[in-house]
Amino acid sequence: MAATTADLEGTPGNRALIMMTMAGTTMLYSLTMTMVNITLPQLQGALSASQDQISWVVTLNVLATAIATPLTGSLVAMFGRRQVLLFCTASFTLATLACGFSTSLESLLFFRVLQGLLGAPLVPLSQATLLQSYPREMHAKVNSIYGMSVVVGPAIAPSLGGYLSQAYDWRWVFFLMLPLGVLAVLGNLRWVRDGGRLDNVKFDYAGFTLFSIAIVCLQLLLDRGEREDWFESLYIISLFSFMAIAFYMFITNSFFQAQPYINPKIFFNRNYIIGVFLVFVYGALNFTPLVLLPSLLQNLKGYPDTLIGLVLAMRGVGMIIGFFVAARMGRLDPRVGMVLGMGCIGLSGWGMSLYDLNVTLESVSWASVLQGFGCGVLWVPLAVITFSTMPQNLFPDASAFFHLLRNLGTSVFVALSVMLLIRTSKISYSEMAEKVSPYEERLDFPSVVGSGAVDWTSSLGGLSAEITRQSAMIGYDNAFYFYALTCLVSLPVLSLVTMKRPNK
Repeated sequence: MAATTADLEGTPGNRALIMMTMAGTTMLYSLTMTMVNITLPQLQGALSASQDQISWVVTLNVLATAIATPLTGSLVAMFGRRQVLLFCTASFTLATLACGFSTSLESLLFFRVLQGLLGAPLVPLSQATLLQSYPREMHAKVNSIYGMSVVVGPAIAPSLGGYLSQAYDWRWVFFLMLPLGVLAVLGNLRWVRDGGRLDNVKFDYAGFTLFSIAIVCLQLLLDRGEREDWFESLYIISLFSFMAIAFYMFITNSFFQAQPYINPKIFFNRNYIIGVFLVFVYGALNFTPLVLLPSLLQNLKGYPDTLIGLVLAMRGVGMIIGFFVAARMGRLDPRVGMVLGMGCIGLSGWGMSLYDLNVTLESVSWASVLQGFGCGVLWVPLAVITFSTMPQNLFPDASAFFHLLRNLGTSVFVALSVMLLIRTSKISYSEMAEKVSPYEERLDFPSVVGSGAVDWTSSLGGLSAEITRQSAMIGYDNAFYFYALTCLVSLPVLSLVTMKRPNK
């Protein structure tokens, strides 16, 4: 018989403190997920690693996070909400501190894996705790505040990480987490009550193993696909085969388990199915500019890191404004906010697809603000709709899978965008290069070449560099156009959302 779940009810003051604790816990994890990315060049030199080796600092952390995220529901059922939060927060803080003291690449990789495994349950469990603490009519406001810690953290992490690594050392990116981790542990210890524990829980070891293999293969396929030339590589073909077999066996195993690894009851909810599809798209739309814009501004425009950090900070400002607007729209139909958010994101993507090499800092900044605003407005109604008809006892399982799909959306779309960028850049380079020859009469006119007639004995290097820049810009434009098109195609899905009374 299931134990009684201790709902986190109390005074508005107690709920506010729980909100601060959960937001701080999520911010702690989300900062370390992306802050280390900006320090990779410094890490590469400090640890005497190649570019391929140092990329595992990010890859292994993402893999560990993807494996451990669906564990949240099972851990809560076996040990209870409070125990899981305390253990994961404290252990994650210690693992982060150990990363800062690492003296070799091997030790850093080991502690980054621990970071991912121990920190993965924090985000979904924090959201589930908040949703169980507040009545459903307040979920829009709760999700707007909580969403800042989920989304704004990764938005400000690159600029903050760049400042710390430049002003001090790469280790301070990890040391910064120690006081935040201590505060999170104390907050969970003081304000979070126990609940969610069930009797006679049986862990599905076969399901966990098969799901982990499938997720690892998928993440490695996405991370290494472009480098290995996708399905031209036996390595990629093998990963895809193992992934397909593991997923098939996992689904088959779930039908024959009394308590499967991922609770199938969460998929019987129509709004939840629509919500996890949209959060997959949201993960793609939210983080892709963080990957594309810095490289565009640095490689093609020559902007310094501080200026790139300012552009990313403008995106964070847009998100904060979006969250406040979403909180004010709490009484409206959530679909209104989702359409507004999707529209703003799509408009920003269309604007970015029109960039050329003369684009100004103001244009990039305004597009970043608009994209951040759209993501902020979209997150709140998306979370409200997804969990609006979900029974409260399924919140931990549902929230874990929700955030897993958000992370997968980021991985899949970033891989597709980078592939599109590189492939179309190569095609554009080939098309332009074949038109540049001594027999092209237009290259004799100063109005065309800009600095006088081309001297074919001394200008080949400059011509090649300029063609490379122009073709890369076309590649970025194509990637942003794909970004805007994805947003537009997702809009009709909103018509499938139904507004019903929640199941008790």
